[in-house]
Amino acid sequence: MFDDHFEKTFRRLSSPFFSMGDVFENPNGTVQTFEPYYYGYVKTVGEDGIPHVTEWGNTKPSSSLADSTVRDPYVDVSVNEQEHTLKIVSEMPGIEKSDIKLNVSDKLVLFSAEHGDRKYKKKIPLPSKVDENSAKAKYTNGVLELTISLAKEKPQGKLVSVE
Repeated sequence: MFDDHFEKTFRRLSSPFFSMGDVFENPNGTVQTFEPYYYGYVKTVGEDGIPHVTEWGNTKPSSSLADSTVRDPYVDVSVNEQEHTLKIVSEMPGIEKSDIKLNVSDKLVLFSAEHGDRKYKKKIPLPSKVDENSAKAKYTNGVLELTISLAKEKPQGKLVSVE
C-alpha cells in the first residue's frame, strides 16, 4: 500500500517536469528567466502509516514556468512528545524580524512577511491542538523558529457513576 501510494504521488508531482519539452534548452518563447524559480516537496509518513506530501516553492509544476511574486517557503513541522511541544522551522531569507506577521490558532498557523521585493506567505495545518498563548518565535539568519506547547488533552465525555 505504501509503495503504491508513493508511486502515484511521485508520478503526479514529477510528470509535469518531464512534459515540459525543450523549454530549458530553447528558452526563446514566453519563459521568464530573470526570477528565481524553485519548487520542492517533502514526503513524510504519518502515524497512520500513510505517506503525506507537502509541496513548497514559488512555482508549481505545469506546462511552463509561472511568475509568482509571493514565495511559498520550505517549512518543517516536528512534534516533541517528551517536552510536549511543536516546533515549526521555516526558511525566509532577505527579510527583517519586524516584517514577519504570525497568527497561531489551535489547529493552524498563518504567517507572512514582506521586505522590498521579497514576499512570503504560508498556511500550516497543525497535526495536534496547541496552546496558542505559549507561542514563542525567533528569527535568526533567515530562519524562523516557532515553538508552541501542545494543548493538554481533556478527557472526552462525562464519567457516569452506576447506582
